[in-house]
Amino acid sequence: MIELSWPQVSARRLERAHLAAPAADKGQAAVVAAMCGAHAQVMSAAELSIGLRLDGVTRLHVREALWGEQALVKTHGPRGTVHLLPAAELPMWWGALSSMPAGPAGAEGARMTAEQTDEVVRAVRDVLSVADMTIDELSDAVVAATGPWAGDLVMPAFQGMWPRWRQAMATAAHRGAFVYGPARGRKVTYRVAPDVPVPADGRAGLVRAYLAAYGPATPAQFAQWAGAPVRWAAEGFASVETEQVLFDGRPAQVLAGDTAVPDGPPRGVRLLPYFDAYLVAGRPRELLYPGPAFRRALAGGQAGNFPVLLVDGEVRGVWHQRRSGSRIDVTVEPLSGLTAAQLRELDEQVERVAEILEGRPRLTIGPVTVGAHA
Repeated sequence: MIELSWPQVSARRLERAHLAAPAADKGQAAVVAAMCGAHAQVMSAAELSIGLRLDGVTRLHVREALWGEQALVKTHGPRGTVHLLPAAELPMWWGALSSMPAGPAGAEGARMTAEQTDEVVRAVRDVLSVADMTIDELSDAVVAATGPWAGDLVMPAFQGMWPRWRQAMATAAHRGAFVYGPARGRKVTYRVAPDVPVPADGRAGLVRAYLAAYGPATPAQFAQWAGAPVRWAAEGFASVETEQVLFDGRPAQVLAGDTAVPDGPPRGVRLLPYFDAYLVAGRPRELLYPGPAFRRALAGGQAGNFPVLLVDGEVRGVWHQRRSGSRIDVTVEPLSGLTAAQLRELDEQVERVAEILEGRPRLTIGPVTVGAHA
């Protein structure tokens, strides 16, 4: 059995994530495919995730790929969270994510039956086929199409209660009923999803993409990344040809024959934004977040709540950016000393962050005083 060390795997993942060096001859959709989606709950974070992997790409280029060229699509991806996904890969994603078994039923009095969920999904698709809608417009239309039960305020939300039907939003997205549309002022809009053939089960394609990017890995790690039961993940692994290796002394799997690693160790200084795909998928956590980074840069063991300073493939600090007009103040808190060469790379990264966000940078090295996801 082939044995792979953490430095070898770290260098391999960095290279495949286009974090060892920006992608040379690839477009945004190809880079997002290599990441297995760009987390887009915070849109500026998605713009940074993509821009940092490509030379010369700014937030305007990302927006053009999303709303103009439509090479990217904004929708619910793994874990039910909002992602940018390649439009060409939607059939695989929808086939995989819609094959997940239903999650917990929810609190008594708030539950929806399978039949009600199906009815909501159909209604979302039907009403959005007429026009793009804001969430309030969509809610009124769905309730009108299904019945008053769908509008019962039973879901605890940020500052109140949401109607019952909204617990089916991620399911509707995973079944290809809707995607996000361009903002209308400050309001998010939704539009009917493109009509594409969806395979009955796209797990095999998703497992291949995940293992190519983040292997070696286990079905349990894939399940955690996807937000799915381990059994569902194990069945997905069984549907593709894999090879077992020893990764840092523990059994894990890669795609059959895909055991190559770069010649050298992981190198480079990178500033990764909130919920960057590399951070969320990176396992084991204790290797990616060594020593004090495990306590400082994780929130209850969850990755991505803090933007991180990545040094030679490992989290070595946190950072935060605040915009005031065209000025972008970047504060970086290293957890250990940086060499003169690493400080020069950090300066370059701060310049690149500002270029992507179309601002003028100012770097401060010192404590980050804001909390997780601030």
